[in-house]
Amino acid sequence: MASRAALRKTQAQRNRLMLAKARNDTRDWRVTRRERTRRLIELGGLVVKSGFDQLVDDDRAVIYGLLVEAAAKVRDAGGPQQITRWRRRGARAFAQNQLAS
Repeated sequence: MASRAALRKTQAQRNRLMLAKARNDTRDWRVTRRERTRRLIELGGLVVKSGFDQLVDDDRAVIYGLLVEAAAKVRDAGGPQQITRWRRRGARAFAQNQLAS
């Protein structure tokens, strides 16, 4: 019984060390993957923060379709003006959200 407890304790300590090593892994592909993952999480957070996921009952096809349509709009001739409008609207929404917090 004592040896089982010691084994579990040793395994838990080994797991903690492995996790710490993984967090501090500086190999290029690991760093790139971590940065990409963080970016994707932040972008997904913006969809949730906007409340759009709730409006469409978390329907990923609708959300993706909206983003595809927005990208097509940006590629059209009026793209830079549309981006400017969206940037202003987003900045106002961020400011209002910070005031509410």
